[in-house]
Amino acid sequence: MIETRVLTEDDWKLWRRLRLAALTEAAYAFGSQLADWQGDGDREERWRARLAVPGSYNIVATRDGEPVGMAGGMPTDRAGVAELISMYVAPAGRGRGVGDHLVRAVEQWARRAGAGTLRLAVTEGNDTASALYRRNGFRDTGELGDLMPDGVRREHVMAKDLTA
Repeated sequence: MIETRVLTEDDWKLWRRLRLAALTEAAYAFGSQLADWQGDGDREERWRARLAVPGSYNIVATRDGEPVGMAGGMPTDRAGVAELISMYVAPAGRGRGVGDHLVRAVEQWARRAGAGTLRLAVTEGNDTASALYRRNGFRDTGELGDLMPDGVRREHVMAKDLTA
C-alpha cells in the first residue's frame, strides 16, 4: 500500500536522504547536481529552508513503511499556476504506482491552493518521466525550460489544466 506523508521542516533528514539518493541515482533528471547539495551545500538550515518555502507542499511516498518517492508543489509568481518539482521515485518504487500517486497528490494540493494549471519541467530524453506525466494528463507546452548542467540538454515544460 502506498501512503503519502506531508513533510514539515522538521522532516529535513528524510527529505535530505531522498534528495541525495535522487541526485546520485538519477542525476540525468535534475537541474541540480549532487555537488550542489554536498559539502558546504549540505547544511541543516538549507534543507529546512527548502521545506519551509511559503505555500509549498512537500511529500514523501512510502510503500510498506519504506520511503520510495518524493515530490514537491510550489506556488509561482503567475496567478493560478502551481509547479510540480523535485519528483523522484526510487528504484524500489518504480512500476508500482508510486509516481502516479505522487502526481495525484500534488494535483490535489494545487487545486486546494486555487491553481487552475499545474506545470512541470522534464529533462529531454527522460522518456519514462514524460510518459508518466502524459499518462496523468500533462501535455507538452512547446516551451523550453532551463539548460541542464551538461550544457547540452534542456528541460521541456509540460502543463495540465486543473479546471477540466
